[in-house]
Amino acid sequence: MSKQPRSLHGKVIAITGGARGIGKATAEALSRAGAVVAIGDLDADLAAEAAAGLSGNAIGLALDVTDRVGFSAFLDEVETQLGPLYGLVNNAGIMPTGNIDLEDDATTTREIAINLHAVIHGTKELIRRAKPRRSGHVINISSAAGKISGAGVATYTATKFAVVGFSESVALELDATGVDITVIYPALTKTELISGLKELRGVPQIEPSDVADAIVRSFQNPRFNVPVPRAMGAVMTAYQATPWPVRAKAAKVVKSDSVISEADQSARAAYEARVARDVAANRE
Repeated sequence: MSKQPRSLHGKVIAITGGARGIGKATAEALSRAGAVVAIGDLDADLAAEAAAGLSGNAIGLALDVTDRVGFSAFLDEVETQLGPLYGLVNNAGIMPTGNIDLEDDATTTREIAINLHAVIHGTKELIRRAKPRRSGHVINISSAAGKISGAGVATYTATKFAVVGFSESVALELDATGVDITVIYPALTKTELISGLKELRGVPQIEPSDVADAIVRSFQNPRFNVPVPRAMGAVMTAYQATPWPVRAKAAKVVKSDSVISEADQSARAAYEARVARDVAANRE
């Protein structure tokens, strides 16, 4: 007999990078499922606007996930306004593109800070709050790139592989604590992050709502590995089990060796410029 899905009614769930793309779609889907949603985003006005479109007591607040003190304060404020935090979706991420030898150190540092260090910090914070209550769930957004490498996104790929390894270790620590952890592996998702990229052969591009629905299902029926679409699971498993020379040849077939170099750079210009401004504003 299958387990009854967990009700999300009244559960407080925070989402990082929740004002756009996958994060916004997730906020909408969780709200429809009865959760009380807190959106955190660098763009405070956009976060507030996204929250205003949701039912219930949803809130939208400013959040720079690389500011550890600020990230913790954001979660404190969520609990002050909405009540004990049940779930956290570590969704915020960036994907600047280009060959690694052309990537400056500030870009590398910022990407690792957002895509990995913030995931680690957010996971710690959720567990510290949820463990005493023996109830909670953190969902970390990796990517199909967390299992399948691609050229032109070396640092991004490294961070997404790292999120997987980190989450696997944490899963072992959480056994029998009442706190769950899930990793979501979206294929190329139609957001600003993949603007200008062509489809990979045999790998369909998906909608943010597809990922959002998988996140809701993961809260309701906890699983550790959740590829989106589900068929990507077999692809990722086969890729990981294959020797490197074969994987390198497969990359040429599916075009993961050239999807970035062949991207429409004019279509990516606005996204890359926004990432560059963020990097410049936080240059050490």
